[in-house]
Amino acid sequence: IRPPHVPVVANVTAQATTEPSQIRQLLVEQITGTVRWRESVMFLKEQGVDKAFEIGAGKVLSGLVKRIDRDIATECVGTVEQVEAFLANR
Repeated sequence: IRPPHVPVVANVTAQATTEPSQIRQLLVEQITGTVRWRESVMFLKEQGVDKAFEIGAGKVLSGLVKRIDRDIATECVGTVEQVEAFLANR
């Protein structure tokens, strides 16, 4: 794992990190650890995040975000075409 361009919020700590060795360890912990989804979403909001993007099939995570905080806008991109369009507009 290389250093990310943006901090990664681990759902087992609900905190951000940019350290590759820590990201590796947190990914391992995620397999059996408790998911702190609500705390992770609230952490993102506290950091000023007001829009969440769900990449992949379905809208499950977007729905969970909306249940936690309706003020956070969500957008789902699930197909290759949608991802390409999303990236082209950034």
